[in-house]
Formats: sequence, C-alpha cells, structure tokens
Amino acid sequence: MKELFQKYKTVIRFVALFLGTYLVLSFFYAAYLKYFSSEAFFPDFITNLVAKQSASLLESFGVNTFLTPDNLGQGMLLTIENKYSVSIVEGCNAVSVIILFVSFIIAFAENFKKTFLFLFAGAVLIYIVNILRIAILTVAFYKYPNYENMLHGVVFPGIIYTMVFVLWMVWVWMLKPQKAA
Repeated sequence: MKELFQKYKTVIRFVALFLGTYLVLSFFYAAYLKYFSSEAFFPDFITNLVAKQSASLLESFGVNTFLTPDNLGQGMLLTIENKYSVSIVEGCNAVSVIILFVSFIIAFAENFKKTFLFLFAGAVLIYIVNILRIAILTVAFYKYPNYENMLHGVVFPGIIYTMVFVLWMVWVWMLKPQKAA
C-alpha cells in the first residue's frame, strides 16, 4: 500500500488539494449565502451586483432595462424594453465557477505570487465574461425566445466552462518546464 502512495503521490496530492480547496470554499460560500443575506442587496450582495452590472452593460448599449427583486424566484428580474424578463438568481453570479477554477489552480499551485496573480486575473476574467454572458443571454432570450432552453442550457454554459478549461490549460502550460534554447 505504501508503494502505491509513493507511486501516485503527485496524483493523490492533486486530488486532495483540489477537493480540499473546493470543499472549504464551497462551505464558506454556503455560509455567506446563509448568514449574509440582506434586504438592501436581494438575494445576496454578489448576485445583486451581477444583476446591476448586467443591466448597466445593456443600458450602455442603448437597451432599455428595468431591474427589480423577484421574491418568487429568489433573484433579480431584469426586464428589457418593458416586455421580457429574465431572473438572475444566485447560480448566475459565477461564484461556483470561480470556486471550481480556484480549486484547480491551487491543486497545481507553484510559487505564491505567480499563483495569486493567475487566480486573481482568472477570477476577474470569469466574472467579466459572466456579466457579458448574462447581458447577451437576456437579449438573445428577448429576440429568440424559442431557443431559450438551448441557449441557457447548452451554448452559454459551454462557453463559460470552455473558458475555464482553457484557463486551466494555460496554467498547466505555464507550469511546464521550459526547454533551454
């Protein structure tokens, strides 16, 4: 048994760091959702901020939006052109995607500065792409309501998770020892 641990030490380390980081961050996020709810920032601060930033982005492109709490759906209703609304709920804020991203990077962590900078840059990129994703989805749902299930269930999750995968591959490539010229 000791031989197996020695042989697969790197894999065991990766899995332990990945799962440990994922579980710890998920625990803290769940605690945040449970204990830091606010009437001023319904349903929670991060989701509220994502909804406001998505609405602002659409407004900057001349789309008439209206944002209101959706107590029934536990999110924020983003209405465009006073006709069509989407509900931005906690699952839309990209925190769970960022937790997944961070867990992988920490599992392959190298030096602190390099890891921290990549984590920060990647999390910011994921957050920004998520705001763009919500804005584009809102307009796409408005213009193409027949494709709502495909857009929400396949296309846009595929885009955000593909981006996370590419960031992971960039991280692994950055860690690869470079050959001397």
